[in-house]
Amino acid sequence: MDLVLLRLLFVILFAAVCYFLRPFGLQAGWESALAGAAAAGAVIIFEVRVRALTLRRLIGAVAGSLLGILGAALFCLVLRSAPLSTSTSAVLQIFVLLLMTYVGLLVGASKGDLLSPAALGVVFTGDKPARKSAKVLDTSVIIDGRIADIAEAGFIDGTLVVPEFVLRELQVVADSTDSSKRQRGRRGLDMLQRMQSSDKVQVQIVPDDFPSIREVDLKLLELAKKWEAKVVTNDFNLNKVAHLHHVEVLNINDLANALKPVVLPGERMSVVILKEGKEYNQGVGYLDDGTMVVVDHARRLIGRSVAISVTSVLQTASGKMIFGKMDENGKAMEA
Repeated sequence: MDLVLLRLLFVILFAAVCYFLRPFGLQAGWESALAGAAAAGAVIIFEVRVRALTLRRLIGAVAGSLLGILGAALFCLVLRSAPLSTSTSAVLQIFVLLLMTYVGLLVGASKGDLLSPAALGVVFTGDKPARKSAKVLDTSVIIDGRIADIAEAGFIDGTLVVPEFVLRELQVVADSTDSSKRQRGRRGLDMLQRMQSSDKVQVQIVPDDFPSIREVDLKLLELAKKWEAKVVTNDFNLNKVAHLHHVEVLNINDLANALKPVVLPGERMSVVILKEGKEYNQGVGYLDDGTMVVVDHARRLIGRSVAISVTSVLQTASGKMIFGKMDENGKAMEA
């Protein structure tokens, strides 16, 4: 609001100055004021466009303009010595100056993204690290919800970036006719709102989109490349595709598996047998962290807690599996 008032004041002041000074030979005061207001409006439009530029593009535009002006000045030296009338020479010089400056501005701005931060020293030190520390969230990890606890605990630094196309996908899931999908989508929106309201987490919604790419996962990877950020996900397939595109990934499932306690053969533990195993006479139970425990000769003890001795541990893509056998007496523990 303050910026709008400041711009309005600038237009009024410039229009008043033109009203009293009557520039360009204008006789009527209202014509001068209107011309001043139009010129001030053009300046504001230019200012808005400049504010939208990245630092790289702004430096590229300035450098291109300066080179264009330098080239125009050299070209005008040639025009001055040409056998032309004064008016023709002046028009050509102004045209060349405007043309070279305009071309230099456009080319410099379009090529500004190619500038190397290393070659420009510490100019980008205030902009680059912020983007490098950013983490791009995909839809699955927002719905999963564990990212909120991890971020609030301080284990993920930097800004959590959520593109608008991910928000749209979340909204589609939340509006689904399927009750299960609808519940998952609403959970994702609730988790996102929780992170935004937390003082310990920085969440940034960005409008960056890639209309030429239809798949959301590929859009995420392009955004991560653009920001030089890491992708946070628990999607197995996105994890694989990201590695093919040389994009760093933080997989929540890998973190969860790494935090599970180490179990060695020979250790003793108790587990509740919940269901039958795939092999004959096996029982299956789960630890508190979700690790599957397969127990030999425990099929008849479904629903009861048994003491077992670990025989082996198998690491799979989805997590750990523990194999064990009951104590020699084979008795169940009291529930």
